[in-house]
Amino acid sequence: MTSLLALLFVLTYLAIVLEHPLQINKSASALMGAGLLWTLYALLGPTAEVLNTELAESLTGTAQIVFFLIGAMAIVEVVDAHDGFEVLTTHIKTRRLSTLVCLVGLFTFFLSAILDNLTTAIVMVSLMKRLLDAREDRLLMAGIIVIAANAGGAWTPIGDVTTTMLWIGGQVTTLAIMQGVFLASMVNLLVPLAVVAWRLGARAVVSPARAAGDGTLPTTPAERLTMLVLGLGVLVLVPVFKAVTHLPPFLGILLGLGVLWMVGDLMHRDKAEDDKQHLTLVSALGRIDMASIVFFVGILLAVAVLEHSHILPALAAWLDQTVGRLDLIVILIGLASAVVDNVPLVAASMGMYDLAKYPTDSFLWEFMAYCAGTGGSILIIGSAAGVAAMGLERIDFMWYARKISLLALLGYLGGAAMYLVQAGLQQA
Repeated sequence: MTSLLALLFVLTYLAIVLEHPLQINKSASALMGAGLLWTLYALLGPTAEVLNTELAESLTGTAQIVFFLIGAMAIVEVVDAHDGFEVLTTHIKTRRLSTLVCLVGLFTFFLSAILDNLTTAIVMVSLMKRLLDAREDRLLMAGIIVIAANAGGAWTPIGDVTTTMLWIGGQVTTLAIMQGVFLASMVNLLVPLAVVAWRLGARAVVSPARAAGDGTLPTTPAERLTMLVLGLGVLVLVPVFKAVTHLPPFLGILLGLGVLWMVGDLMHRDKAEDDKQHLTLVSALGRIDMASIVFFVGILLAVAVLEHSHILPALAAWLDQTVGRLDLIVILIGLASAVVDNVPLVAASMGMYDLAKYPTDSFLWEFMAYCAGTGGSILIIGSAAGVAAMGLERIDFMWYARKISLLALLGYLGGAAMYLVQAGLQQA
């Protein structure tokens, strides 16, 4: 059974990769793959009772991520409709594309540590539409944003879901993970930033024209600032909400979305219906890329089958027996997270390695947080940030593989080397 499931997942993955040559939307391939994987697993696998329990568990986890994604996307759309990002873009004065890449990369890195890599990628990719006119420039910037968001999310407990898992599970503590992984994550970003900045040279920034009558309804400076502060404030406070209430983040984002909706309605209550229609949250929900969300559902449910069928734990055990060296195993797990979702990979590793043998804040867990958090940047579908950017800018899988993957791999290996040197010095 495991061989058939693995083969079917590989075929699904290939269909996603070859979306454009096949002319089949990746969302269709992901949904078909998920449906067929669960069907095959049901026919050859556990009893109906166990199957329903596992499916409910997978659906719950998937729904939480999807609800969070919908809420974050809707908030970004509302802020954008109010021209809220203009408050930020007006302070970016550089006319050199290489300088802009560095500024955006560093800003994304630190913002991701405060928010999370998914939300940060959505905000920053949306912001680039305000700054860059050429599609090729926006795609390049989106690739850098994915790398920076994943690198920034890896060194704080709330920046990436895998680091959060390790934090909640007791494998890492807040100050230790920030001190241990920060330098590696910074190198992960600086290596591709240096290469891209060198390649761009003195190329100028080409900003999009904002002609009157282009369909964007005017807003006042107070409205723009209010929606920007409130929108980003909601996103920033979601980790606080989770820490205080111990409720999942999607409930915090939905609560914030309701507050934003109410404030928007009160703010525009005296305007004519036609004048405020574009500014409402109802309109924002209609502009969300549902095809990307459906794709996300399909990928998560497909990977869940690999977890429930014990393919991933078996892979981890095989690596332990075959490779032997712990540092190489973790590096390979990080590389695997570019293909397979890092959440079940980290979950399998947490179940495989005992805290009694590898205590809190040990080498294994910190290096796992770095590798699993940043390895997903190597492929566009390897991380939630990549999937979000893929949907927002319609990034082609093969374009990302040609233009960004090698940069992400260099950053990943550079950061890994930095962490190993740092760990060696601490042990000396």
